Amino acid sequence: IARSMVTLGNGGKPVLASFMGGTGMKDAIAVLNANGIPSFPYPDSAARIFEYMWQYSRNLQTLYETPLLDEEDSGPAPEVVATTLRQASDTGRTVLTEAESKIILHAYGIPVVETIVALDEDLAVAAAARLGFPVVLKLNSETITHKTDVGGVVLNLASVDAVREAFQSIRTSVDAKAGPGHFGGVTVQRMMRRGYEVILGSSVDAQFGPVLLFGLGGELVEVFRDSALGLPPLNTTLARQLMEQTKIYAALKGVRGHKSADLNLLARIVVRFSRLVVEQPRIREIDINPLLVSEHDIRALDARVILHPAAISDEQLPRPAIRPYPLQYSGDWISSAGDRFQIRPIRPEDEPRMVTFHESLSDRSVHMRYFGGLSLQHRVAHARLTRVCGFDYDVEIALVVEHPGNEQGKRIVAVGRLIRIPESDSAEFAIVVSDAFQRKGLGTELLRRLTKVGEAENTRKIQGWILPSNTEMLNVCKELGFQLKTVADNDLIQATLLLADTKGGPEISPIRPS
Repeated sequence: IARSMVTLGNGGKPVLASFMGGTGMKDAIAVLNANGIPSFPYPDSAARIFEYMWQYSRNLQTLYETPLLDEEDSGPAPEVVATTLRQASDTGRTVLTEAESKIILHAYGIPVVETIVALDEDLAVAAAARLGFPVVLKLNSETITHKTDVGGVVLNLASVDAVREAFQSIRTSVDAKAGPGHFGGVTVQRMMRRGYEVILGSSVDAQFGPVLLFGLGGELVEVFRDSALGLPPLNTTLARQLMEQTKIYAALKGVRGHKSADLNLLARIVVRFSRLVVEQPRIREIDINPLLVSEHDIRALDARVILHPAAISDEQLPRPAIRPYPLQYSGDWISSAGDRFQIRPIRPEDEPRMVTFHESLSDRSVHMRYFGGLSLQHRVAHARLTRVCGFDYDVEIALVVEHPGNEQGKRIVAVGRLIRIPESDSAEFAIVVSDAFQRKGLGTELLRRLTKVGEAENTRKIQGWILPSNTEMLNVCKELGFQLKTVADNDLIQATLLLADTKGGPEISPIRPS
């Protein structure tokens, strides 16, 4: 039997064996081991190892999926978020009200239910009439975040009298359970009935910094404990992987006659939330509970935000375990001809646009960039572009130049890369510009920005290798102050720029395309 299994092991599929019988099986096990087939003393051990192998393969597969591009994500309104946080800090508060919390969510493109603050009964009645019955009244407080604990939530109010009674009930309950001074009026919002309640939150871990949570929400969130954790920042692939770890995800896909929720939109909302957590380090805790998810809509019904004390400086704030997208290197640029471009770091979602970009390159441009022929099929292969578009920003930063384009949307017209050389303070640059956009100053501007990125990343020396026939790139380097030197052994010209005094790091060889 063991010898017959040897041929199975040569078929390209993993083969695991379990020959029970102790020393009586030693000859068979020796045959398996000699042919690279692992053998386990018990079947359950083999099954467990096979599961680990499957999980590893699945993780790799999801890692190399192309994330969805969030076309509606135009970025937050920074002044709105800054003003909201500053107002709380100026009054010595670390707890935001529900209305303030929803302002921050809305600024990041997270849909919220319309919420009106009412300081007295008459204002609550007017708000309910404007929104339409039935409505929900909830405590508005600058100190209390868990409103249900103090009787601060009343649902399904269908009349003016019910609103007035609920207002008085909330005020009386809060005064009795929390004491005077905690009641700041109420918030009024429409009663939303259909949908699944999920929770989307973040808190700070002492080791990992901000940690995201997704799972079943509502009042019983701590009873059912159906949740999964993830580290920001996320893209849509990682967001979907986070959601799939929960039991509520099966219901969100559709069950017992209910249609599936818009899972792509939900993944985008999780990504936007992750971006909020990364870009607002003064937020210590943030919860959306519940986030109501239905087949027609996704909307935050309640939210709470707790800030770090003002005494903690920005330098002392916890940082994400994974370096986030380097948004600080993004910016607009207008050419001398008046054309407007956006220059920003590359993202995993850029893979489809990178395919179009490579299709726009002539044979000459490919030769100048890669020092030889590199087929289009190889350049646009999914496995390669996944590495090109998604990497560790501590190791490599690529800037893309984006043109507004036409009715087909934005397109990438140039790419510049700065690759950190291991165990040195040096980095290598490489630039390629689409033929239709050459001689417009894009190469010069890209290289200028790459030098600024190098300075910000504490790089002391930038080097690049250029073909002698690439006179355009040589002129760009001269214009920006690079020193040029012919390298005799490979017929290339080395361009070097010292960003600071350096003792001369190790000589490095050109990085060839993979």
